[in-house]
Amino acid sequence: MTSPNLVHVIDDDEAVRQSLAFLLRAARLDVQTYESAVAFLSALPTVTSGCIITDVRMPDISGVDLLRRLKELDHGIPVIVITGHGDVQLAVEAMKVGAADFIEKPFNDEVLLAAVRSALGRSEKHAQRDAERAELHDRLATLSNREREVLEGLVAGKPNKIIAFDLGISPRTVEIYRANVMTKMNAGSLSELVRMALLAGLMASADET
Repeated sequence: MTSPNLVHVIDDDEAVRQSLAFLLRAARLDVQTYESAVAFLSALPTVTSGCIITDVRMPDISGVDLLRRLKELDHGIPVIVITGHGDVQLAVEAMKVGAADFIEKPFNDEVLLAAVRSALGRSEKHAQRDAERAELHDRLATLSNREREVLEGLVAGKPNKIIAFDLGISPRTVEIYRANVMTKMNAGSLSELVRMALLAGLMASADET
């Protein structure tokens, strides 16, 4: 289940599952169907991309409950919730707990497909950020302890002289470490280095020190 265009359809109504699968495959999207949220959650460890379409009302685990579970697991896959006319309150609740969109029955095919494409675009960006974050952590691992300390000073907004004072080294030595950090992190500017630190989650570490 690694296709970036994979749509996970969750509905306890087999006719609805088949109808949605036919529509999505006709739009050249890959589809995996599940008869319940329980079935989907059992397959979740293999789900790395795509988006979810789920009915809001299902036995055992509802669409809203599924969203809560995904939020607890910190799984960023976008979720589109399908609701009936009387489910507006549930739809609003679903949005509050992280649904990307909700669509009321009966829905227009193009409206649904537009929502799916939007969700898939969001999922792809999320996957790209995860890949970039992993690469940045690999680069951070190449830094020496002193280079890491200089980096934390830089992303905290400290000038070289203050970093030198804090670390008990000369400003010239700080400049050398700073050049090493820029090279190892493959950063073209200080602003790019700060952006990398933000993405890698280093800013919080620097603030705490």
